Amino acid sequence: MKIEKNSTLLMIGDSVTDCGRGRPVGQYWEIGDGYVSLVDSLLQTVYPDYNIRVLNTGTSGDQVKHLKARWEEDVFKHNPDWVSIMIGINDVWRQFSHPLETDWHVYLEEYEQTLRELVQQTLPKVKGLILMTPYYLSTTTEDPMRATMDIYGEAVKRIAQETGAIVVDTQAAFDALSAYVYPASLSNGWDHVHPNQNGHLVLARSFLQAVQYDWSRSTP
Repeated sequence: MKIEKNSTLLMIGDSVTDCGRGRPVGQYWEIGDGYVSLVDSLLQTVYPDYNIRVLNTGTSGDQVKHLKARWEEDVFKHNPDWVSIMIGINDVWRQFSHPLETDWHVYLEEYEQTLRELVQQTLPKVKGLILMTPYYLSTTTEDPMRATMDIYGEAVKRIAQETGAIVVDTQAAFDALSAYVYPASLSNGWDHVHPNQNGHLVLARSFLQAVQYDWSRSTP
């Protein structure tokens, strides 16, 4: 597995990451009840000898500009060895949920530039960085919100390719499952965004596959 022994893994993002985590930082029994909790549990039970500490600093409602404003406090202050970022859903969603409130909108150029800056600032200070794409739980790619989300996801992939960060294509993971399951059924209230437990497991599994987690590993 790419994450080394005795590492601190910090996961940051919006409400999909937050999931009721504790303040000022989510960890242990206050890590939240989403994909971060599943990643933590699977690391602790299959790699107990690795002694990996998982921190959650996701904040509900955040866009990439909010991450930038709290990066020093919620990332660098904790001296993580690995950082995972999943942001972009609200950057797109606000353009559709609040079309007339343009102050709430984060368009592609600002999104990509800000995320690239955060990645470039962080890479020299960590052993590894993981970028998780935003997603929309619909296979109708002509849907305006899904189409826009795909564009933002491509920006994440570009940044990962340019910087050598690991990329997790969450949209591809959900699309693969949607051959068998109606995608909105993986979200709470069928809102196409906030995952239920099955949806969170899709995210956790995709993350762990990207860091070469060995699902068949025997407990040492």
